[in-house]
Amino acid sequence: MPGAMRDVSLRQLRAVIAIAKTGKIVSAANALGLTPPAVTEQLKLMEEALGIRLFHRTKAGLRLTDAGQVVLEAAIRTEALLDDAHERIQEMKGLKAGIVTIGVVSTAKYFAPRLIHAFVEANPSIEMKLVVGNRLETIEALRSYDIDIAIMGRPPNDIVVSKLVFGPHPYVMIARPDHRLANRQRAVDRTSLAKEKLLVREIGSGSRVVFETFFRSVKRAEPSSIIEFGSNETIKQAVMAGLGLALISAHTIELEIETGRLALINVKDLPVVREWNLVHRLDKELGPAAAAFWRYALKDGQRHLPRIPGL
Repeated sequence: MPGAMRDVSLRQLRAVIAIAKTGKIVSAANALGLTPPAVTEQLKLMEEALGIRLFHRTKAGLRLTDAGQVVLEAAIRTEALLDDAHERIQEMKGLKAGIVTIGVVSTAKYFAPRLIHAFVEANPSIEMKLVVGNRLETIEALRSYDIDIAIMGRPPNDIVVSKLVFGPHPYVMIARPDHRLANRQRAVDRTSLAKEKLLVREIGSGSRVVFETFFRSVKRAEPSSIIEFGSNETIKQAVMAGLGLALISAHTIELEIETGRLALINVKDLPVVREWNLVHRLDKELGPAAAAFWRYALKDGQRHLPRIPGL
């Protein structure tokens, strides 16, 4: 009967193993902690479902038919798989194993590997997977249950999530070191900046939201004065090439500031300080390994954030 084997229960498979081992219903019942009629009933139901006999009834006891041998082998493999699953789950409970998938917005990729490395050093048997995308892509990964935990700024408002802040996220204005506005003591106002060529992230990114909010009350120059890029790395390269200025996450420019390849501009009302959040869906329970990473990031995540002098 097509699909009949899929309807077989674990109790029936265990009855086959016990009967094959002992050759007697009574002995199998004792081994399983059941009554002989209960074991007989399990065997009867299984043979009826499969439409074939599993045992020869002989004077010496019950002996496997060819079909019974096939079922016995499947039953033994099933038991082995269940035993393996049990051991792995027990290891996960003790944080000896587990897989955690972390989704981060692209701005967080500058520190997320440090955070993950520190966690894995303390929990070397846990496997970590990192998925990088912009804000909309990270939200979609949450929506489709592709990630356990997200590291992002603003959490989604159309998914029920748990979110906790683990650190500050400052945004600053950067320029090439030889730009006339770089390293000035006197603060520049945003109206003056609006006259400059401004480099921005794509629509849908968290950085673009910060940019638009900061310049919302300012009349900017012609639309051609704003150039859109798809990544922080490209924006940094463009600023270093002298193409314009950028309002960017301070956590993306640690190396360039240290090496003098980029400079901060002293701007009134900057830095804009947002927050880094840990986010997970409330309808997706965190496993032991993911829950351990969540606790670790809340406790120690902030110390892995980049340090920018003067901020």
